[in-house]
Amino acid sequence: MQFKGRTVLAFIIMAMFASSILTLTITDSTSWGFVSKSAGSASKAPAASSGLTDKDMSKLATTYQLIESKFLSTVDHDKLVNGAINGMLNTLDDPFTVYMDQKEAKQFDESISSSFQGIGAEVSVEEGKVVIVTPIKGSPAEKAGIQSHDVILSVNGEKLDGLTLNQAVAKIRGPKGTQAKLELLRQGSGDAIQVIVVRDDIDVETVFSEMLPDQIGKIEIRQFSSNTAKRFEEELKNLESKGMKGLVIDVRNDPGGLLNVVIDIVNPFVKSGKAIVQVENRQGKREPTPSTGKGKNYPVTVLVNKGSASASEILAGAFQEAVGSKLVGETTYGKGTVQVTFEKEMGDGSNIKMTVYKWLTPNGNWIHKKGITPDIPVQQPAYFKAAPLTKKTTLKADTNSDDVKNMQLMLAGVGFEPDRTDGYFSEKTVLAVKAFQRINNLPMTGEVDTDTANKLEKAILTQIRDPKNDLQLKKAIQVISDQIKK
Repeated sequence: MQFKGRTVLAFIIMAMFASSILTLTITDSTSWGFVSKSAGSASKAPAASSGLTDKDMSKLATTYQLIESKFLSTVDHDKLVNGAINGMLNTLDDPFTVYMDQKEAKQFDESISSSFQGIGAEVSVEEGKVVIVTPIKGSPAEKAGIQSHDVILSVNGEKLDGLTLNQAVAKIRGPKGTQAKLELLRQGSGDAIQVIVVRDDIDVETVFSEMLPDQIGKIEIRQFSSNTAKRFEEELKNLESKGMKGLVIDVRNDPGGLLNVVIDIVNPFVKSGKAIVQVENRQGKREPTPSTGKGKNYPVTVLVNKGSASASEILAGAFQEAVGSKLVGETTYGKGTVQVTFEKEMGDGSNIKMTVYKWLTPNGNWIHKKGITPDIPVQQPAYFKAAPLTKKTTLKADTNSDDVKNMQLMLAGVGFEPDRTDGYFSEKTVLAVKAFQRINNLPMTGEVDTDTANKLEKAILTQIRDPKNDLQLKKAIQVISDQIKK
């Protein structure tokens, strides 16, 4: 498998699951009036107004010496120094600012420049919890039913509370074919669920296109890597050459990527002079990026959901405000900051990735922690959000639990309607289970054991992946069709 494109987001979905945290990166090809750059190095943040005093340095040195000479156990020098750096960064209360020691920085560099193995998901740390931002499409994480905003409580029995992102990621590392047993907490579910994910090669092609009926094109962007703009241009030209009359751009579950790449993609659609995005520094100075494009003579609709983050939100905001396109789907993730890396400044192979700027929509809206609201809200069918079953016990009649509720949602999604989806295992639910078991050559017990649960989960994933059941895509196509007919 090949990792297509060098992506500089904190996106280590490699062997370590995802040491990424939605980093929107400014590269050397992007120019801002207040950003200082040097060839081959990261953008530099504005100079601090004050530094450490002699008294500050003395306190730090004294603390180190006391630990080294008085603490009950011998402590590793590097561990102390790294802990001090992490301590300073933790006080910033910013999940997107992280320190990577030499080993972690090397793994980060390797993971963004080559193929990798893992479960394929983007994660962040929020209020001390490791949270799924989005699973990569087609990845083991997606196939296992992991969803955006799931909280990872433990990995293979080891709790993640209180760990840094890198420490948590280290718990999830492992080679292809090994299992990561994740204990998850999902919004709307009271009970924790267990999901077993088998690590695999992650093949990240970033752009996929197809021509839908009525000459409506569809381009899906899965992340914004260095080659994504080129691939988008190629696919767009191909669709245009076939007489495309309208375009759907799908950035659902796209965690983001490179700032200059999303600008290059959006630029041709925005008329010259209009802002594509604005970036604001710590002094409040804003620098817009004006388009040099000519616009397009066909309508565009953008598909978004709660897993659309960072660069995806820049694209969505630009199309909504600068192009006048309709957004269809769900409110986006809400990540409105820009990070830069400081590996050269650290000088020893370690790296700090730090939030340095805000980005704002063309009209100056900061969407951080709010997201972008679609023009046409569309929720997917209820079974799209059904949690995997815990499989801790066999589900039986006359019981009530979150597992039963999720099982009922799945049954309804595959055409075996129970009389309710509130979590009570009723007699009609028993009949629905028996009908499902009969069709799938399972013992008709009316109870949901591990075999029935696995079959049911597999069946519902097939339904979720079928474009015929994608209500958001259907609505986006309808919007384009209505515009074409005008």
